[in-house]
Amino acid sequence: MQNYHCAVTDRLDIAYLEWNPQGVRTAILLHGWPDSPECWKAVAPALADAGYRVLAPALRGFAPTRFRDPATPRSGQLSALGRDLLDFIDTLGLERPALIGHDWGARAVANACGLRDGVASHLVMLSVGYGTNDPNQPLALPQTRNYWYHWYMATPRGARTVQDEREAFTRMMWDTWAPSGWYDPADFDEAARAFQGKDWAEIVLHSYRHRWGFAEGDPAYAEDEARLYPAPVLQVPTLVLHGGADTCNHPDSSNGREAFFQGGYERQVLDGVGHFPQREAPQAVADAILRFCLKQAAGI
Repeated sequence: MQNYHCAVTDRLDIAYLEWNPQGVRTAILLHGWPDSPECWKAVAPALADAGYRVLAPALRGFAPTRFRDPATPRSGQLSALGRDLLDFIDTLGLERPALIGHDWGARAVANACGLRDGVASHLVMLSVGYGTNDPNQPLALPQTRNYWYHWYMATPRGARTVQDEREAFTRMMWDTWAPSGWYDPADFDEAARAFQGKDWAEIVLHSYRHRWGFAEGDPAYAEDEARLYPAPVLQVPTLVLHGGADTCNHPDSSNGREAFFQGGYERQVLDGVGHFPQREAPQAVADAILRFCLKQAAGI
């Protein structure tokens, strides 16, 4: 198991994994829910071998990242995730890294680009459709069924489950969001260590409640919220990777989003892959990322 490094920002001590510290380019890989930075352990070496310095931070609420001040509101709102990423970039003095995210991480990297034009050389989003954060968005009934856990967490019963049965609850997502038998139980156990952070349950509950209008946001992010809703058009070259067998976010949820991207846009559906492409098909994901980034860098 790799050791974590720490980037100290105003709000957080952000823990992160690193590969190839001397790389000539930088890629930041952001995990989703329910997962941890180790989800990238089979993708990161391929990017490092291609010359990238690779950084994989733990999101707020996920151990070992921690809040610096007990008084800071434990907000899980998606604008906060984007702002945390910008703070991480500034603290480490990174210049236009490639931003690559899965699930919550995909929303964070897109929001960082929405908050600061030109912050990234490339944007790669896995398993999420851009512009799907609006609580008033139209939803197909099958996708509404997929989102049962969002609204379950808005209830007292759901809150108790997240707080008291977090491993059983999150394991259920791993068991049902991708084709059966896709993961090694040891990988889940490794990821679940990130769910033991003392703020994890509060962050998770607030995130899902806030995105559907069931909880107020932290006033510190009011300006960021205003800039991100409705979703802004992005200028960064963007690649979307979506598993064709994703039963959390149906692949149709990322289709037809071309109008949001004016800096170049591609979308690829990975046949037979569920909600965790970087774990289920790491070589295909790494190859797609490198092909896209290197092609764009060459101006092809």
